[in-house]
Amino acid sequence: MATSKSSNDQNSGAVAEVQNGEDFRVHVFSSSSELLEKLHDNWSGKRKPYPAMYSSIFGGIILDPEMMVIPIDDHMVHRGHGVFDTAIILDGFIYELDVHLARFLRSASKAKITSPFSQSTLRSILIQLAAASQIRKGTLRYWLSAGPGDFLLSPAGCPTSAFYAVVIDEDFSQCKEGVKVITSTIPMKSPLFATMKNVNYLPNVLSKMEAEEKGAFASIWVNEEGHIAEGPNVNVAVITPEIELILPFFDNILSGCTAMRLLELAPKLVEQGRLKSVKTANLTVEEAKGASEMMYVGSTLPILPIVMWDEKAIGDGNVGKLTMELSDLLWEDMVAGPETQRFPVPYP
Repeated sequence: MATSKSSNDQNSGAVAEVQNGEDFRVHVFSSSSELLEKLHDNWSGKRKPYPAMYSSIFGGIILDPEMMVIPIDDHMVHRGHGVFDTAIILDGFIYELDVHLARFLRSASKAKITSPFSQSTLRSILIQLAAASQIRKGTLRYWLSAGPGDFLLSPAGCPTSAFYAVVIDEDFSQCKEGVKVITSTIPMKSPLFATMKNVNYLPNVLSKMEAEEKGAFASIWVNEEGHIAEGPNVNVAVITPEIELILPFFDNILSGCTAMRLLELAPKLVEQGRLKSVKTANLTVEEAKGASEMMYVGSTLPILPIVMWDEKAIGDGNVGKLTMELSDLLWEDMVAGPETQRFPVPYP
């Protein structure tokens, strides 16, 4: 079984203490009760960042973090055959749950994974999970996998697909400080894999690590045609010198739910005369670096100002006024938007 982070950290520490590998003796747990006691000890007295998990393998909701495990022969674990999505919980409401669920199932279809439940049942499970967690602010992350069964490449030996979900107790707020980014040298995913939200995130991880190693927050991928694409787990948008809001076409990148919502809300600034237009288009690196303002767009941000790219200041190098006006539009939608966007969690 895949174990929790705390257990892994403790085991890593134990291994590090062994000076001579030949002297290391692996403990054999004689019973499940002994193992459970060990897992309970690992979490004893610690904050529980994952207050609730659902597993279709267990057939219910788990409230003990030490039991939040998935089978190691699940094909999502050893073959990466799985998809996921994330929605946020803010002030006791789940934001854009239906939009995220629809994308989730589109990703599953591309990955050739059939859900064990209908969309309405998945929705009900997630709502009940959020309620059981008692969390008013955090993230709701969920996965569909080919399921457990064996260690082969094909999922033919998996009796059924599996659905997992977890509530993460996570604090986030509207981002107001600008960040520095770089152009990623890590090859970006091909369109098939970039447009489905699958668990194969190694390119994304390496891209983020590359940026951090260079003192930047994150990176931006540029496609083979020289057009900007996306960040490691966020979309990118710019305000041009002509006061146009432009996001790259979504043909070969992930269609971010927050980015799509931004395209729906931003015309309000056009009506107010603050923006000239809102559109999707191809943008070269030169055009993007010449923008007046630039930003990342993602669920928990909802907008993160970019003030420097590859050591070149964006605009005047400060957080842009229009960037924050767009951020305000999204944040207001998250905290007080229409019922179509926010679902109240029925806490017990």
